Amino acid sequence: MSPLRVSALRKSYDGREVVAGLSFELRRGECYGLLGPNGAGKTTTLRCCLGLTAPDSGEITLVGEPVPARAREARAKIGVVPQFDNLDPDFTVAENLIVYGRYFGMADAAIRPKIGELLDFAGLAGKEDVNIRTLSGGMKRRLTLARALVNDPELLLLDEPTTGLDPQARHLIWERLKRLQAQGKTILLTTHFMDEAERLCQRLAIIDDGRMVAEGPPRQLIQQHIEAQVVEVYGEDAPGWAGREAQAFSRRVEVSGETAFCYVEDAAPLLTHLAAWPALRTLHRPANLEDVFLKLTGRELRD
Repeated sequence: MSPLRVSALRKSYDGREVVAGLSFELRRGECYGLLGPNGAGKTTTLRCCLGLTAPDSGEITLVGEPVPARAREARAKIGVVPQFDNLDPDFTVAENLIVYGRYFGMADAAIRPKIGELLDFAGLAGKEDVNIRTLSGGMKRRLTLARALVNDPELLLLDEPTTGLDPQARHLIWERLKRLQAQGKTILLTTHFMDEAERLCQRLAIIDDGRMVAEGPPRQLIQQHIEAQVVEVYGEDAPGWAGREAQAFSRRVEVSGETAFCYVEDAAPLLTHLAAWPALRTLHRPANLEDVFLKLTGRELRD
C-alpha cells in the first residue's frame, strides 16, 4: 500500500486554479520531493493531503485512509514538520513532547519513556528541562522533527525543514533524515534548496502553476532535461560577450544580470575561447538540479 496517493487533484481560489489535475504516488520507504517556485501549488497540495483544505475534485489516500472523509484518522498515523516552528514557548522541551503526544491520545506513561531516545536522536540529549525560549533556531527545528516522531508515524511530511538554518544545522538535519530513511520511514519533503532535494530524494516532482512538469530521480531528471556541463561567465561585459560569442560554443545560453549561463556537452572549446577574455570570470561545473528547475520553471522572481 502506498503511504500517499494523489490522483487528479484540483483546487481553485477566486476563480484561479492553483492545483490543476496533480497526480503522484509515494513508495514505501522513499524520500519524495515536491519542488516548485512560490505560488506553484505546493502548500495547497499539502493542505489537501492533510485534510485541512477540501479539494474541488480528485482523490487522496493517506496511509490507507480516504481524505478528507477520514483525514482525522489518517493524521493520527503521520508526523508533520511545518514550515514555521509552532513549539509552545511556555513549556520545556520535554513538556512539548508530552503535550504533543496527548493530541494522539497517548498517555503520559507511554510518552515519557520515549523522550530520552527522541532527544538523543535530535541532538538534544540533556535538554529535557530547558525552556523553548532559550533554544537556537537549529535546536528548535530538531525538536520539531523529534516531536513529529512521538507517535511513530508511517509517513513524515516535512515542509521546508531547513529554511533559515546555518550550514551546520542543515547538515545535521540531513543526517537525521537519512537515518530515518534507513529505518524504513517514508518522507514527503518540500524544499527550495535544490542541493537538499538532490541529496535526500530518491524521486521528486517539479510543479509549476499547479501542474507537474517533471518527475523522477534527481540524476535522471538532470540527464533528461539539461546539458552535461555548465560554464558560468561573470562580469560587466558578460551579457555583451554572450550575445556576440557564446552561441558558437554553447547548445543553450541564458543571461541573468551580469552572468551568462552556457550549457554545453564539452566545455573545453568554450574554456579555451574564454582564456582570451581576461576581464571575464568563469565557473565550470557539472549540471545540477537547480539548472533543471530554472529551465522548467523560469528565472523570473515569484512572490
